[in-house]
Amino acid sequence: MGAQVLEFPSTRPTPATRPRLVLVPQPAPEPEPTYRLTRRGRLVVALLVAVMLSALVLAFAGQLASAAGPTRSVTVGGGQTLSEIAARELPQLPITAGIVELQLANNLSTSQVHAGQTLVIPDR
Repeated sequence: MGAQVLEFPSTRPTPATRPRLVLVPQPAPEPEPTYRLTRRGRLVVALLVAVMLSALVLAFAGQLASAAGPTRSVTVGGGQTLSEIAARELPQLPITAGIVELQLANNLSTSQVHAGQTLVIPDR
């Protein structure tokens, strides 16, 4: 038995039938614009930043001034309730609003108070 050589037809295209590649010119990318500030522009930006910072400082100082005012405090007596203290210390408010103000000023989650507890009275 002898070895047989099999020949397969070539699947490669011949140079005459091969399609030619055509280069398509690409548009040149546009350069990104560069922005430059003039002296006047830098001055305007600096002034805007200064104005914003000073407004922020003034607002913060106003908050500190209102928060740092004199505070009154009351010590809860035996048998006193938060509604009694609200009626006595905040007479300009309805009792329910006074209770809420006292709870907010003293970080209370309930209306329960005990004798000897010191409560801050909010300024109204």
